[in-house]
Amino acid sequence: MHICGMVIPVPEDRLDDYRQWAEASAAFFLEYGCLEVVESWEDFVPDGRQTDFRRAVAAQPGEKIVFAWQVWPSKAFLEAAEERMHQDPRMDSAGAPPFDASRLILGAFTPLVAAGRS
Repeated sequence: MHICGMVIPVPEDRLDDYRQWAEASAAFFLEYGCLEVVESWEDFVPDGRQTDFRRAVAAQPGEKIVFAWQVWPSKAFLEAAEERMHQDPRMDSAGAPPFDASRLILGAFTPLVAAGRS
C-alpha cells in the first residue's frame, strides 16, 4: 500500500466547484488503479502555537482546508500509473482547479501502521 496525501486551501465559496472537480479527479484516479480517494472539507482546524494546516498552505481569509488522500497498491504501481496518466489527454483538459494549486502540499508515504480497515 502507498498513500498520497494533500493539504489544499480552497475558497469557501468554491465548495461546489471543488466537489465537482474532486469527483471527476477521483473517477480518473480510480480508473488508473487507485484503491481509495478521500476528500475532506474542514470542519475543525485549530490554529496552532507554532504551525498548523492554515499556515502550512498560507491560507487566506475565507479559505477552508481540504485534507485529502489516495490509497494506491504500491509505490511502483503509483509511479507507473502516474506515467500513464500524464500521457492521457484528459489530464490536461480537466480545467483549472478551483484553488491556488501553488499552495497545495503533496506528499507520498509508505504506511508504518495500518489498522481498522482491510
